[in-house]
Amino acid sequence: MSSVPHDSFADTRADTLTLATSPAVRHDWTLDEIEALFALPFNDLLFRAQQVHRAHFDANAVQVSTLLSIKTGACPEDCKYCPQSGHYNTGLGKEKLLEIEKVVTQARAAKEAGASRFCMGAAWKSPRERDLEVVLEMVGRVKALGLETCMTLGMVDSDQARRLSEAGLDYYNHNLDTSPEYYGEIITTRTYGDRLETLANVREAGMKVCSGGILGMGEAPRDRAALLQQLVKLEPHPESVPINMLVKVPGTPLENAEDLDPIDFIRAIAVARILMPKSHVRLSAGREQMNESTQALAFLAGANSIFYGDQLLTTSNPQVEQDRALFAKLGLHPERRETCADDDRQRETLEAAMARQAGQARAAALAYDATAATEA
Repeated sequence: MSSVPHDSFADTRADTLTLATSPAVRHDWTLDEIEALFALPFNDLLFRAQQVHRAHFDANAVQVSTLLSIKTGACPEDCKYCPQSGHYNTGLGKEKLLEIEKVVTQARAAKEAGASRFCMGAAWKSPRERDLEVVLEMVGRVKALGLETCMTLGMVDSDQARRLSEAGLDYYNHNLDTSPEYYGEIITTRTYGDRLETLANVREAGMKVCSGGILGMGEAPRDRAALLQQLVKLEPHPESVPINMLVKVPGTPLENAEDLDPIDFIRAIAVARILMPKSHVRLSAGREQMNESTQALAFLAGANSIFYGDQLLTTSNPQVEQDRALFAKLGLHPERRETCADDDRQRETLEAAMARQAGQARAAALAYDATAATEA
């Protein structure tokens, strides 16, 4: 069971309550301050998080994204939570990079179902040149539908980030996963510095950052505070912060990890909201394991983004109709994307460029089996 010390943070609690509602966006939160937030009485913590949330967002609006795996399996990374890692036998087969037309069809269906952002994920350590050519085409085609675009492709260098940005990519997802201190227990094939460098390349290229972590991997409470501290240090804060609960996949080293107390998970949502007041905090992987009450508490704590659909890359997600019913029960509604004139002009430019390319069968020519070559 979750427990909160009554005396450990007594001297700092009053100051922390004041800090929790400060209008200033800060990047200098200390680990002690963040741990003091985690230690607040649950009702106080949620009240402060709700105050911060309402100061910056419509409290009943939830940004809705759809996530599609565009290339599945055979990843060379050894992330202990991931069924796509080639290091573990999870029964997940290799799949080639999806054809562009199939991706566009899925994106169109996602928009019709109420999504405002379409996220595409590929199981790569980093994209090769031939991969990137296909991906750039996908970005342009999905962007032309009027959707926000997001991708997660592993590590990207500054040139790759620039090209993705020029193609119209709005967000790039690259999670930090956990604290720097616990990171080596989860991943050995990529350093924490590698992840921070990719995020710096993304930001320098002008894209928005989507970065968060996974809870329930055996980390200590201090690791959760340290993960959020790393995210807070990013300037500006990530525009989207996914907070994932571990999905224990058979065949991965974490399949028997101890269950995370739902109250501890809600605390992390609330603290993330307070620390990053202008960011969308996403209730992400693990939602299928949560009952309606836990999800309702997450929204109360400041979560205002979800993935919508039947699947998150390779793990299941609450059914669309269940999400609609929950939204209706809680009085929530999808956040509506405000399309600006620049977006309209960009879309017109993209549509004109694609019209010039009609008849060249570029999409078919670029579709290939991405698993045929050895992963670098």
